[in-house]
Amino acid sequence: MPPTTWPACLKAARWLLLPLAALIVAPAPAADEPAPFATVWRLRGDLRAAGPAGAERSLREGDSVRVGERLRAAATGEAVLKTADAGYLAVRPGAEFVAERFAAEGGPGDNLTLRLVSGGLRVITGWIGRLNRAGHRVVTPTATIGIRGTDHEPYVVSAELARTLSQRAGTYDKVNRGGTTLEVDGNAIDIDTGKVGFVRAATPYKSRALMTLLLPVLLDKVPDFYVPGAFDAELDALAEGVEADSQRRLDERRRAAPSATPASPPAAPAATSTPAEAPQAITPAAPAAPPSASPCEAPARDWLARLDAAIGRRDARAVVDLFAPEATVKAHVRGGDGALKTLEFNREELARSSVDAVLGLQDFRQRRPLIEGRPAEGARGCARVAVRSVSIEQGMREGKAYRFESLEEYLLERRAGRWLAIRAETTQR
Repeated sequence: MPPTTWPACLKAARWLLLPLAALIVAPAPAADEPAPFATVWRLRGDLRAAGPAGAERSLREGDSVRVGERLRAAATGEAVLKTADAGYLAVRPGAEFVAERFAAEGGPGDNLTLRLVSGGLRVITGWIGRLNRAGHRVVTPTATIGIRGTDHEPYVVSAELARTLSQRAGTYDKVNRGGTTLEVDGNAIDIDTGKVGFVRAATPYKSRALMTLLLPVLLDKVPDFYVPGAFDAELDALAEGVEADSQRRLDERRRAAPSATPASPPAAPAATSTPAEAPQAITPAAPAAPPSASPCEAPARDWLARLDAAIGRRDARAVVDLFAPEATVKAHVRGGDGALKTLEFNREELARSSVDAVLGLQDFRQRRPLIEGRPAEGARGCARVAVRSVSIEQGMREGKAYRFESLEEYLLERRAGRWLAIRAETTQR
């Protein structure tokens, strides 16, 4: 391919990948930057926060921590964060994590997703743990931890740390109060008070026998690296009253919320009133499935509706949550010579390549005249769903009007009660 053709092809791919979406969001203006999810309440030693652009700051007591910032404690650093839903988050020495999603508005949609990269945390849940347990999760390189109204301590032991501690590498979770669920690849165990769950780190081996070693298990005893932190005595006392305190804070939050009832959105026009060629603006709802649709079509439509709504809001974190960490994406785009070229992305590469695509985007409109969902090959029932959809889009980019159609194909898999895309492909038509 001529060197001048490939950059143009890549640029076209960025626009083609816009409806398919994964981590695509224009940088928000300063006034709309992510809201704080927690405040530094206790601190000993060094704790640093790095924003998405890489700028790093040293935190002090009273500082706010925002969604999307990566926190890293020094080898001798410890801290306790007080979350906006009146919970507590103790950061152990050497821990590294990021709050990927957070909402604490006092409703059933409140949620918190923490991605623990390495080291340990102590998590005492606030009101989110009661309003939306399914929305309170800790994600690690090898597992997902759900909660059941909880005080627990997730710990990620890397291969390097495993050699230092003489422990097995993987994800551990110790429950002090309540209970958690440790899940990997659709297999889960419940962890009750006083117990520790464990998921071994992945190995390069792929045989079925060895893969069983990766399933979650309960340990016979608490590993030696679980030791009380500098502020655990305070946390032990607070944990007993955190439920009542978070309920009080929740009541205050609800009383402070605007009392006016928002106007109902206008009713969607009937399908017959929309010309076939005119794309509609993105809405949260996908077209209703016909009465004869496959039972697998319902999750396909629901997943696409969530995707389209997230794009419409330019909510990168909501988009990320729809794709599995190992998701792969292919884009087949037409070069200047009219021939299709194939580009491949993982989720992180797609994030970097797609940001530019929305910088000059205006008046983006879309509709899906075709949505199909069927059992994936080899799947039992709708455990895995193959999705096909035609997307018609138009808008203004860089001051110029554009319109194109693409065929989108996804492979969805149900994990811990949620549908995630593990493969995605889009072809320009």
